[in-house]
Amino acid sequence: MARIVGYIATSLDGFIADPEESLTWLTQRQDMELGEFHYNLFINRIRTVVMGRATYDWLVKENVPWPYAEQRTIVVTSRPIPDPLGPLEIRTDIDALVAELRALDDGDVWMLGGGKLQMAFIERGALDEIEIYVISQLLGGGFPLFPATGFEKGLRLLAANSLGTGAVRLHYSFE
Repeated sequence: MARIVGYIATSLDGFIADPEESLTWLTQRQDMELGEFHYNLFINRIRTVVMGRATYDWLVKENVPWPYAEQRTIVVTSRPIPDPLGPLEIRTDIDALVAELRALDDGDVWMLGGGKLQMAFIERGALDEIEIYVISQLLGGGFPLFPATGFEKGLRLLAANSLGTGAVRLHYSFE
């Protein structure tokens, strides 16, 4: 059975992107020592990437080469995607998708992008673990790590790691 995981960065005040949807505050940091937690090591163990339509549209807007050529990619959306950036599949039913992902046995599944889709999986008990990288930055506004849905759940902290002066990694289990 596949593990469904999150791997996401947030500012200290709880935003994953600034008000202009920019990640410059994150990508230009030079004071993080990710080491064994580096994104490149993480993505190598991921076989399936799941993202919402907003994340897919953000990738289109950024005009970057398709970064998930090595992974099966699923976009959760009810709207068609003309001329997709890369090979991808579309799903509309989250409950059916959760069952489909749980049946996989070829590696981990990454819930990529914003907290809206991650929260939908959390509310269904379908996110197994999450790594949250809290960056030493205040954004003062933007897109929140998770939307306020009223859902409550206690988590188990698996690890907390200082990554230089720029970040802390918090690794939680939903089990």
